[in-house]
Amino acid sequence: MAGKSLKLYGLQHLDILRRYRDIPDRALHDMRVVGQVLPFRVNNYVLDELIDWAEPDEDPFYRLTMLDRHMLDSADFDALERAMRVGGSAPVEVTAAIHRRFNPHPGRQMTMNMPELGGSGVSGLQHKYAETCLVFPASGQTCAAYCSFCFRWPQFIGNRDLRMATDESQRFVAYIKVHKEISDVLLTGGDPLIMRASVLRRYLLPLLGADLAHVTTIRIGTKMLGFWPYRFTTDDDADDLIALLEEVVRSGRHLAIMLHISHPRELETAAARRAAQRLLSTGAVLRSQSPVVRGVNDDARIWQELWSREVRQGIVPYYMFVLRDTGPRAFFEVPLARALEIYRGGIRQVSGLARSARGPIMSTDMGKVAVDGVADVGGTRSFVLSYVQARVSDWVKRPFFARFDDSATWIDGLQPLSSSDRMFLARPEPVVARIHH
Repeated sequence: MAGKSLKLYGLQHLDILRRYRDIPDRALHDMRVVGQVLPFRVNNYVLDELIDWAEPDEDPFYRLTMLDRHMLDSADFDALERAMRVGGSAPVEVTAAIHRRFNPHPGRQMTMNMPELGGSGVSGLQHKYAETCLVFPASGQTCAAYCSFCFRWPQFIGNRDLRMATDESQRFVAYIKVHKEISDVLLTGGDPLIMRASVLRRYLLPLLGADLAHVTTIRIGTKMLGFWPYRFTTDDDADDLIALLEEVVRSGRHLAIMLHISHPRELETAAARRAAQRLLSTGAVLRSQSPVVRGVNDDARIWQELWSREVRQGIVPYYMFVLRDTGPRAFFEVPLARALEIYRGGIRQVSGLARSARGPIMSTDMGKVAVDGVADVGGTRSFVLSYVQARVSDWVKRPFFARFDDSATWIDGLQPLSSSDRMFLARPEPVVARIHH
């Protein structure tokens, strides 16, 4: 069955937006300036099916995908605007300086998570937790559309020094083969499912061999269900993709499709409903995660509707994240106290089946920290926190406390309540910063 063709639009196509609304020249100019720093890509499905063009300024998907001058500090915006008028190398130099201030690799992932094999680093691999290994397929380091807040923005700006991707040697397979503690392999990006099925097969099939029997779970992170659901139904190799996923399930591995779903509207279209049904038919488990994003989903009612709809459509609610400390987070972030209110407001309105969602979660350099609540501890109002996953496995689910701060948006803004809480909030250098074999 013939379907829609994916049409991708970048900075050079901004005039396409005029088909949908008479966007002022100044707004398009601002997007071009900000687009020198942040990646921009949107597609015909997002424009036609998701954005409400009657009120784009209030629309979550317009905010999610379009660029705004306030994503940059006003001084940086003005400096970049002047540099663009001058031309030459000036815009490149200003852009590079802003990128450095944007903390391109939060959580020290390029120093603490990069494994070695035979005395040299393994390209396109991260190994933060003993049992879980992340693989960044070279051909999957882009998306059908870009979320403006995305903490993976360095993957999309064309700077090889900031990008994580496998090389042609596929050394990641050799690394996983000798690390028997790895049970879960996560293909991430970008979006691995933007690859053709024939390319994805080259990454998945080696993981199914008898010499990697210790790999019992394969996860694939994707935004395709929300931003291009035809990938699973009518794309010219959709049947090949579905057959490949079925092959993974038949191998005896647990296949988890880690869906990035930011708003319930992504699940409402007929195309998305059909895509979810087809994915479920493979035997894969569908799980959903997303951060709380100001102006997109910072409302308990949205999360209640999202989690309830996911359960009805066979998707397991998984994580509500806090935006990571990178990129234009000042434009999108929500204070931890507010994120907790949103989580509690949403989770208490759903059935037990939807209460599998954990949150709010900060993915920090030492692990995933849950904001479990607020309590009076010895007369001091405090955040109750715990690690749901940690580099130091003994830290998992050990409660610790930080002084309540209604303006804190990240772990680095919290103060330990006592000396015994300090180690959980510090950033100690591990004895071995890189994982060796």
